[in-house]
Amino acid sequence: MWIADNWKDYEVLDTSSGEKLERWGNYILVRPDPQVIWETPHAHPGWKKKNGHYHRSKKGGGEWEFFDLPQQWSIHYRELTFHLKPFSFKHTGLFPEQAVNWDWFSQKIKQAQKPVKVLNLFAYTGGATLAAAAAGASVTHVDASKGMVTWAKENAAASGLKEAPIRWIVDDCVKFVEREIRRGNHYDAIIMDPPSYGRGPKGEIWKIENSIHPLIRLCAKLLSREPLFFLVNSYTTGLAPAVLTYLIATELKKYNGHVDSQEIGLPVTQSGLILPCGASGRWEAR
Repeated sequence: MWIADNWKDYEVLDTSSGEKLERWGNYILVRPDPQVIWETPHAHPGWKKKNGHYHRSKKGGGEWEFFDLPQQWSIHYRELTFHLKPFSFKHTGLFPEQAVNWDWFSQKIKQAQKPVKVLNLFAYTGGATLAAAAAGASVTHVDASKGMVTWAKENAAASGLKEAPIRWIVDDCVKFVEREIRRGNHYDAIIMDPPSYGRGPKGEIWKIENSIHPLIRLCAKLLSREPLFFLVNSYTTGLAPAVLTYLIATELKKYNGHVDSQEIGLPVTQSGLILPCGASGRWEAR
C-alpha cells in the first residue's frame, strides 16, 4: 500500500461505524466512509468537538450539519495551497490520499531533465495539476464541470501558480481525448482520476467499469515516443489493483516501462492503522 503520510494540515484522527473523524487545518469534520465497517469506541475527543458533520440519508445523499465552520478555508501541502468548502455529497474539494501520487510523479518530473507535458483528466479542483506544475511541467487540466475548473484556478492562484503553463479545459474527458488524437497532439505523462459514476456537460454517462479500458486505450494514442508516466486512480472497490495493472500493461506494452498498482491509504492517528482509500495504477518508464 502507498500511504499519504507527509501531511501537516490534514489528519484522519479516528474511524468508527461508517464514519471518519478528520482534521482539515484548524477544523474537525465527520464524514461517512463506506470502508469503515468496524465499530470502535469514540475515544478521540474530536468526536465531541466537530465543526461539521455530514449525515448520510438512508434514501441516498445526505446533508451537512455545521458547528462554527466557515464557508471556506485553506490548507497547505508542501508549497501548494488549497481552498476548501463543504459541498454536496460530503466532499470538501480535495482527496488528501492523492498526495502520495503527487509526491511520486513530482519526483519523476523533476528528474526528467527535459520539458514534460502532462494531461490531467477528471482533474477536479486541481491537486494533481498544481503538483505537476510546481514540479516544472506544463499541464492540460480537463474537467467537465466549469465550477470545478474555476475552483482549480483559484487554488493555482493561491499556490503562486497563476502564471504557470496550465491550460484549463471544460469538456467531457473522452471527447477531449478523441479531439487531441485527431489534432496529433501528444503528452509525456497522463493522469486520470475518474469517478465511479458521472455525467458529462451534455448528460453523457460515465460508468467506470464500462468506460475505463476504452479511455486508457485512447489515451495510449496520445503518449509521446518516450513517455514518462501514466497514472490511473480508482475509488471503485470492484477494481482491484491487479485489474488496474492488467488494463495499463495491456495498452502500454509497446513502451519500455513497468506497471505497479497498489491500494492507497491514510494513517489513522487513534489506532495507528491505515484507512484504505481506493487504488492507483502507475506505469513508469524504465
